[in-house]
Amino acid sequence: MTRRRKIILITTTIAAAAGLALAAARARDVPKVATGFVADILCSETFVSGLDPVRNFTETTDAMPGTSLITWAMDTRVDRVRKDVTVTLFGIGRSHAVYREGLGCTLDHGAGIAVEPPADDRQPGLLPEIAAPSVVPPQSPELAAALDRAFTEPAQPPHRRTRAIVVMKAGRVIAERYADGIGPETPLLGFSMTKSVVSALIGVLVRQGRLKLDGPAPVAAWKDPDDPRHAITVDQLLRHTAGLALGSSLEASLGSAFEPVNRMKFVEKDMAAYAETIPLETAPGTAWNYHDGNSLILSHLIRVAAGGSPADALRFARRELFAPLGMRHVVLQLDGSGTIEGSGEMLASARDWARFGQLYLNDGVAGGKRILPEGWVNYSATATPNAWVGIGAGFWTNQGDSFGAKFRVEHGWPRDAFFAKGTIGQYTIVIPSEKLVIVRMGRSPNAPPQADGVFDLVRDVVAATREKGKMAGVN
Repeated sequence: MTRRRKIILITTTIAAAAGLALAAARARDVPKVATGFVADILCSETFVSGLDPVRNFTETTDAMPGTSLITWAMDTRVDRVRKDVTVTLFGIGRSHAVYREGLGCTLDHGAGIAVEPPADDRQPGLLPEIAAPSVVPPQSPELAAALDRAFTEPAQPPHRRTRAIVVMKAGRVIAERYADGIGPETPLLGFSMTKSVVSALIGVLVRQGRLKLDGPAPVAAWKDPDDPRHAITVDQLLRHTAGLALGSSLEASLGSAFEPVNRMKFVEKDMAAYAETIPLETAPGTAWNYHDGNSLILSHLIRVAAGGSPADALRFARRELFAPLGMRHVVLQLDGSGTIEGSGEMLASARDWARFGQLYLNDGVAGGKRILPEGWVNYSATATPNAWVGIGAGFWTNQGDSFGAKFRVEHGWPRDAFFAKGTIGQYTIVIPSEKLVIVRMGRSPNAPPQADGVFDLVRDVVAATREKGKMAGVN
């Protein structure tokens, strides 16, 4: 055997061994990832949303391909007195989620940080009121038909399980409907729509001069100029082009449990700190890879800029964003270190999600006050190169020539639409040319793309609201 072949053989053997070790380590995480995901959702939507945990477990896991292979072996215990949820898988991988008033639920990783939710100072909202307290019936037969269609289950699976729809035209609700047990004030988990809220909070800090989009992001762990991660910018974190080797967060299935990004979310106490230790897979700015670690690092930057404590970050979010928009039914959940879990842990009522969308329809202005920097809305919706799904800086977008943008436009979405999107069927869709905001919440599989019915919903609502004379005063 030649020396060159020996080197190749040794290198291949070492690489294979390293790969097996990594695979084994990831496999050890899988029970904890699975139980952590379930415990977190059941706790949040039982004690914050007030939903039935048995029904919620069934609907959530049914929307995620492959989970039936393990859900039969899960033991879930919801304690309504202690307000916590414990989940085990095959008697191992125990996860424990705990509810705290005003803070929602957090996975328990041992001694946690004490956090006092900031007092509500009842700061007046700046947006005009979007609706009366009672549910707004569809303002035309065409809108009624659109909502009927969205709430009707197909004859064959996959199920849609629509939970809430709110349609706003020119700042007023013109149609809404809710599933049983849900209403206009029910906080609903937005999953990755939370990333769009984090993007907005970053925008506020940019407007205030406390963060910059370009230049090295102020992450303490990357302050050494010789660290290749030192070059990562806030813009790259927003666009998922930072290059960190955390895997992908695009998939909601059993297979995704092996991704290191899910160890970060369901095994680690300090999610952002873990993400900040991860080496680069690609040079910053050279490749697109959507994962939750980017948003968690941004959440940590928000916490530091707001004052450093969990309460500082929560107070900042309420004072600078939620209160001006009149968002009164919002819960920002935290990780075990007290940092906002900005990748997917915000709950808000469907109307509050609509208010958030209205800020973007209004170009970042509420009641004459600029909340987001001038140009921020267009920046957020500007397509990121090589992002095949069609995504900007915190929002998905139909701008550009990505596969996702073309697909949506071909299926009836206006070209100028952009949206916050959460896994298994959560949307806040902004369509400036139609003066529309459409919120859709549910429990639907991510694939096929039409499974949640949102393509039909957008087409139907746009067509219905273009009908002249159907809804006087909203065109």
